[in-house]
Amino acid sequence: MLRQVLTRIEQADALDGASDKLQAAVTSAVRPRTLRDLLHGSWMGHPLHPVLVQVPVGAFLSAAVLDLRPSRSHAPTALIGVGLAGVLPAAVAGWVDWSEMTKDRRRVGLVHAVTNLVATGLYAGSLIARLTGRSTRGKALAFAGLSVAGAGAFLGGHLSYAQGGGISHAAPEVARVPEEWTVAGSLASLPEGKPAARRVGDTAVLLVRRGDQVSALVDRCSHEGGPLSEGELVDGCVVCPWHGSTFRVADGAVIHGPAGNDQPVLPVRVLDGMVEVRRP
Repeated sequence: MLRQVLTRIEQADALDGASDKLQAAVTSAVRPRTLRDLLHGSWMGHPLHPVLVQVPVGAFLSAAVLDLRPSRSHAPTALIGVGLAGVLPAAVAGWVDWSEMTKDRRRVGLVHAVTNLVATGLYAGSLIARLTGRSTRGKALAFAGLSVAGAGAFLGGHLSYAQGGGISHAAPEVARVPEEWTVAGSLASLPEGKPAARRVGDTAVLLVRRGDQVSALVDRCSHEGGPLSEGELVDGCVVCPWHGSTFRVADGAVIHGPAGNDQPVLPVRVLDGMVEVRRP
């Protein structure tokens, strides 16, 4: 039954009208590139949204545990206040990530966001009830909020792990690179200072030559799998031709989003004029 529900949400093109308008609004509201990079988590090589989510989730769960105890402590009230304060930054980062996703992922993400909005409303009602002396009502609203937030977390997990939203699409390629040194091509065949694609085993690899030095990255962009070898080299970085994610060639660090994950780098050596690559 759950799988059927998820499939229907993924295929619910009736959500696309609202989704497209919200996507345009988010893109317009968060336009500066530096701000988008900050919210994507590009600066740390890992999506920021799942990090920020820990604050409200941890606070709400802790409040629920304390609410189960026969105590008149004000700690649950304080925890719910902390959790509500943490919702906004987590939601903003999530919306920015969502705005860069494909339509099927945005459909699930939209329902995920609405579910979390309902949960936030229930927790806000719980906080008001507690502050006005209606502790029983406050506990009931909090437990209802936790239940709805659990459903939202389930949808978020499906979006990430089943649909691949926010994960590195390049990471699985690393496991397909041979463990032993494998010839990717001759040094002489590589153009100077330009991206070149070669296959190593079953994996497409991006090679960039600078004199006798060669850098090797997985060719599939970590954001949505775009071919980096078809992109441009700018100031020592490769720019994905699909969505503009920018990675430093030397170490794979993501410089500009929408990618939130670094690009996997492969060990490379030049032996007898041949460029060899292996799995890290």
